[in-house]
Amino acid sequence: MDQLSPEKLHIETLPGLAPVSVTSPRRYTLTHSDVTGDLFLSIGPHYDTAKLRGWQNRLMRDEVTAVWEFGAEGWALHVHCHVSGGLVLGRAQWRLDTFRRHLPLVLQAFRHGDRQLFQALPQLDKAPVFVHFHARQAHYSSVERWGVLGHYRLHPTPFPAPTTKATGRLKPAAEAA
Repeated sequence: MDQLSPEKLHIETLPGLAPVSVTSPRRYTLTHSDVTGDLFLSIGPHYDTAKLRGWQNRLMRDEVTAVWEFGAEGWALHVHCHVSGGLVLGRAQWRLDTFRRHLPLVLQAFRHGDRQLFQALPQLDKAPVFVHFHARQAHYSSVERWGVLGHYRLHPTPFPAPTTKATGRLKPAAEAA
């Protein structure tokens, strides 16, 4: 899995957003630049329709949106990906595979981009993530559970700390050198 580069994530807070609450609608709109690889995340009480109206987004439909919803398991993040239907470039299977390949990075962007929410409400790291793949063909439409949002927290390093094989304890800094 690619690790999110925080310097490539540009975050915009839309007017009317409660800073650290999911009780009012809290929605995410994620777009990107194919040229620079930069990610553009809008967080607000509504989707960022201005970003979704651009000609590239209307043609490619490779944006990802998400919304917090309260259900039987408590709060859950529902993520939406447009696989096929309407004016879209690319075959449905290719688009589905592409979304699945990039979803861990997308979820890291949501988690990191809204980290103040998770600092204030750490229980949301245990919230399940449901990904809705929307397609004109029924066999490409599905809802999948992608773990919990805490799994997508950015760590200082993408690799675990070294351990000793005998005890499984972390090596003290003096031993590791």
